[in-house]
Amino acid sequence: MTAETETHVRLATLRLLNRVVADLNATRDLKDTLQAVVDGVVSGLGFGVAAVNLVRADGDLEVAAVAGNDELRKAMAGQIGSREGWDRILAAAEPWGPLRFLGHRSGLADVGDVPSWIPDLPIGDHPEAWHPRDALLAPLHTPEGDLVGVLSVDLPVDGLRPAPWRREVLGMFAAQAAIAVDNARLRSDMQRAVARLEREQLALRASEESFRQAFEYAPSGMVMTGVRGHEQGQLLRANDALCRMLGYPAPVLKRLGLGALAHPEDRPLLAGHLGGTVPVAGCTELRLARSDGTYRWVSLRTSQVADGLGDLRFGLTHVEDIEDRKQREQALVHEASHDPLTGLPNGRELRARLAARFGPGAPLPGTAPVPAGSVGSVGSVGEVREPYADEWAMPAGAILSIPEGAVVVVDEPPAAERRGVALLFCDLDGFKHINDNFGHHIGDVVLKAVAERLTAAVREGDTVARLGGDEFVVLADGIGREEAEEMAVRLRRALSMPIPAEGLAVPLEGASFGIGWAEEAAEPEDLLRIADEHMYANKRRRDRAQRRAG
Repeated sequence: MTAETETHVRLATLRLLNRVVADLNATRDLKDTLQAVVDGVVSGLGFGVAAVNLVRADGDLEVAAVAGNDELRKAMAGQIGSREGWDRILAAAEPWGPLRFLGHRSGLADVGDVPSWIPDLPIGDHPEAWHPRDALLAPLHTPEGDLVGVLSVDLPVDGLRPAPWRREVLGMFAAQAAIAVDNARLRSDMQRAVARLEREQLALRASEESFRQAFEYAPSGMVMTGVRGHEQGQLLRANDALCRMLGYPAPVLKRLGLGALAHPEDRPLLAGHLGGTVPVAGCTELRLARSDGTYRWVSLRTSQVADGLGDLRFGLTHVEDIEDRKQREQALVHEASHDPLTGLPNGRELRARLAARFGPGAPLPGTAPVPAGSVGSVGSVGEVREPYADEWAMPAGAILSIPEGAVVVVDEPPAAERRGVALLFCDLDGFKHINDNFGHHIGDVVLKAVAERLTAAVREGDTVARLGGDEFVVLADGIGREEAEEMAVRLRRALSMPIPAEGLAVPLEGASFGIGWAEEAAEPEDLLRIADEHMYANKRRRDRAQRRAG
């Protein structure tokens, strides 16, 4: 070949290379880029077949594109070779600049698990003839040195080993192909990432919409509260069910917040619940104010909602209306502690209220401790008489130990001015005659009327209880002796009038009263016994008086 002819060949080859590289750079995705690489080798660089082995994410190489021979495409496409096998072949091959030539005399007869293809062609006599077992490889390295694949070419069009000029052109093309493949792979990864992000955003929007609908249309109350920064503890959103439950529009409820709606006695419970002192899985029962001024029992259960990074976004509180359950519970408690006929506290409830006054550490009603080291007026030798702040609070003759053996003796005040806890025991006279003469149903009407009259005649805060049968008790706290006597007279008068029952005027024979004072008793049962004994003593005196009068 003359120099002029060789120059024309080189120019023509460079034109082909320029066109092939232009086609390579015009591709849009990785698959098209790989196919453009092998098609360019076959159409413009003088080889009959070409294949690209692409490095996968796991490091192995896969035959991703084939050109020049349909049988080769069917046999090789999709085949996978290990990275170790390819490294061994590239290390054993003869370096041709950036290329690697694996000749049939290289001694590497076993290529292991690397896909291989041996064309069916005759062996030529020319010293540079291409052998069927020869292989020319172009490692595709990025400018940073990363291997993205291996370009394998075969069947030179002239049947000879490529000359240096053709090798150089193939090396230049391989460098451009490596950049194009790397860029295409990056674009493909980015497109997949964008698609994945779009799917995640769609899923997130769908999830948020699902949460919004579940929140807004939940049959029970739901509240979102802030947990970060200036929003901490603030009511961010309330659903329609809670607005209906409490009777407030959503903007008003949001402005007020749960703290302003909680019953004053329950605000520490709410603060502990929202503040995290209550376990997340636990619930808190408290009362919330309604717009009409009433309170409603609710149960709160709060979950902490975090974002994808684990940072808390808000607290989600489920507000369940438990008013009906609370009313049933209170009704059961009332039934257990109140008389079913009259609705008054029963003996069990009366004893519980008495026990609270006789509890451990509680001073006897009407008494109070004297401060240690007090100085009082001098009385008899060895005694100190102390004018106590509530001078009629202590029973007459009570003696308290004072430092260093001194004794405080409280002078007895006038009985009418002393105040304490009194128990008035009431027993109806002749009630058995009412049951016998009018029937038990009339007796029940009479008992209910007696309960109403007793309740109307006592002071506010006093307890009227029914022990059973025709026995009633009045527990009066902070009452003087004369006032207690006056109460007994007032109650006896209230029960002296006949009781209307089913068109009848049922007469009462009267009622007997006995008064016991807490200062006279050590235990609640002692107080009941003392009042009962006084009642029977009064009843006997009245019976004797009536017999003498008769």
